[in-house]
Amino acid sequence: MDEIVHKSLKVNGINMHVAEVGQGPAAILFLHGFPELWYSWRHQMLDLSGKGYRTIAPDLRGYGDTDTPPSSTSYTVLHIVGDLVALLDALEVEQVFLVGHDWGAIIAWWFSLIRPDRIKALVNTSVVFMPRNPLVKTIQGFRDSLGDGFYMCRFQEEGKAEEAFGSYETSTVIRTFLSGKSAKPPCIPEDMSLGVMFMNPPPLPSWLTQQDIDYYAAKFDKTGFTGGLNYYRAMDLSWELTAAWTGAQVKVPVKFVVGDLDLAYHFPGVKEFIEGGGFKKRVPLLEPVVVLEGVGHFLTQEKPHEISKHIFDFISKF
Repeated sequence: MDEIVHKSLKVNGINMHVAEVGQGPAAILFLHGFPELWYSWRHQMLDLSGKGYRTIAPDLRGYGDTDTPPSSTSYTVLHIVGDLVALLDALEVEQVFLVGHDWGAIIAWWFSLIRPDRIKALVNTSVVFMPRNPLVKTIQGFRDSLGDGFYMCRFQEEGKAEEAFGSYETSTVIRTFLSGKSAKPPCIPEDMSLGVMFMNPPPLPSWLTQQDIDYYAAKFDKTGFTGGLNYYRAMDLSWELTAAWTGAQVKVPVKFVVGDLDLAYHFPGVKEFIEGGGFKKRVPLLEPVVVLEGVGHFLTQEKPHEISKHIFDFISKF
């Protein structure tokens, strides 16, 4: 870990913290999810820099040592993609191999849609490409399929989730999220506090250490969770702003990896979308989907070297 270099760069009007290691001519850009940091890619960065790649992992807008704009309207997919284009420009990198997980996967799909000229190929994990429904806003779509108690719907009201998260130690919140392995999409009845999620935190799995938890907790103790929650709060605004891409295909080469215990794999319609050909129709250069048996949502940390191998085996073709 000592060989990883940290810097702060001015991009798109914010200061962005970036972790980087490796000197190869080809660069890999890693995008983390919620509630995570650049740190979630530590294993892949070391594995792939050792194979001759320049590896780059920022704290995304609202996270860690990157600035956190106060308004939730500053967290649309267009803002985040704009940050990343500016980051590549600041690093003088013309094209990258892109790797995403969770919210980072959502951003990676949009990056590939909006600026495919900057992407050599994409390895995405956990969250499939979700075609924009021109008739239903994103959050209403989740309300219709999973109910008002679905966690993304519960995150919409500013301050409520923060209050619930703040009623527990940050380390408990992080441990609950990262260690949980339920494949059921989280739904908390509206008459219950979101804090019930953290009442019985699971034990640490073998692939996660207390030192890892402490690293995340120290950063979120400083920033709080509002930045990450604002991605959910901007989903409907993103829907409004991305109408021009309705029906667009992702036309970069793609490898997709998901665990069979990943909650995102069990969202309504996802398996049918993958197995019924809808995914391939929307992402025509998609390789056969890899489903990892017995693996949960945070697969980049649960199976770090296996994920590194999937990334390397795919991007080494280009």
